[in-house]
Amino acid sequence: MGVPKAEITLELTPESRLDVIDVTQRITRQFGDRLSRYRKALFCSYHTTAGYFEQSLCARLNHNREALRAFVQSFQKLFPPNAHYQHDQLHLRTELSEEERRQEPRNADSHLTFIGSGLASSVTYINKPNTPVYLIDLDGIYGNTKRRRQTTVIGFTREDVVGKAQLTVPVSSHPIDSVNLKDTRLGFFDELHELLQRYEIIKGRIDMTLAPNERHAGLTVNEYETLLMKHDLAEVLHNPLRFMAEKGRHMLRDPRAIPSKAKNYAKYDLVQVVNEFLDSLGLSESLLERIIDKFLAVPAERFLRMKRSMSLPVYDRNQDGKGVIVQGPYQSPVLVQWKRAQAQMRQLNITLVRFE
Repeated sequence: MGVPKAEITLELTPESRLDVIDVTQRITRQFGDRLSRYRKALFCSYHTTAGYFEQSLCARLNHNREALRAFVQSFQKLFPPNAHYQHDQLHLRTELSEEERRQEPRNADSHLTFIGSGLASSVTYINKPNTPVYLIDLDGIYGNTKRRRQTTVIGFTREDVVGKAQLTVPVSSHPIDSVNLKDTRLGFFDELHELLQRYEIIKGRIDMTLAPNERHAGLTVNEYETLLMKHDLAEVLHNPLRFMAEKGRHMLRDPRAIPSKAKNYAKYDLVQVVNEFLDSLGLSESLLERIIDKFLAVPAERFLRMKRSMSLPVYDRNQDGKGVIVQGPYQSPVLVQWKRAQAQMRQLNITLVRFE
């Protein structure tokens, strides 16, 4: 059984808090044309505030760095820094020591932008060596410290679906909720690793998709920190313009006016920022309309770009010939819902993919 010969891990240093880093350029610079012989490539990030967009979105934006930057900045308008995020109230973070509180970044806005904009920790691209693939870093610099980022790229020629399964995830009776699929009490990851062993996958991918009848739910990968997931994300699902409204001009002078004024301020700010990048790139007004619709439409499934599916990379990280799900230390796959599920259960369709 053949396995991919290209497995490249890069160390990256962002130059700004929001940085759009051309990973393929870095690969060429350090490894030459090592990746070019493969038809496809899987890109994975090990961070909760740095990830990749799907190839289809990047193609619609012409793989243009500034267009991607402007697209992300539109979402950053919705999740401005230094709003009243519970995640950033470090005195409430009981899991942190005093030393950790002094060093912990206040970056809830970056986590929510990652989730809301549809960034992914793992994506598969048709390999086009002359086309850039960008790692989007939302929190590259904190204070005077530049982050150290790591990404792995696996080149492969063919992907084979070798197995399928359906797994059930229990959820609470609360209409708005999130579930850490990595929680050992669920046993969900144990079931996934049993499937990997059964189908002898050394390098490949696990694709997880909500069953077709599952509604008002999405999947993402992020840090499962209680205040972030149970409070800040819940606030967004209750009211997508919550944090943007908080930062709006004059609103705090009359808190009772926030619900009625929020949408007007949001329209103004979003149209301004999106128009700027459309003008500079000569893109169509229909794209503007679609983007604005994403921000201002209700309910949450139209507002957020949260996916119904996600992928988890699999490879023998320890070079022992045994494939495992590879994630960063703070990454967890998360199931999010914004309406109650029938019987307090959600069904996920699992597809096991082996790379050749």
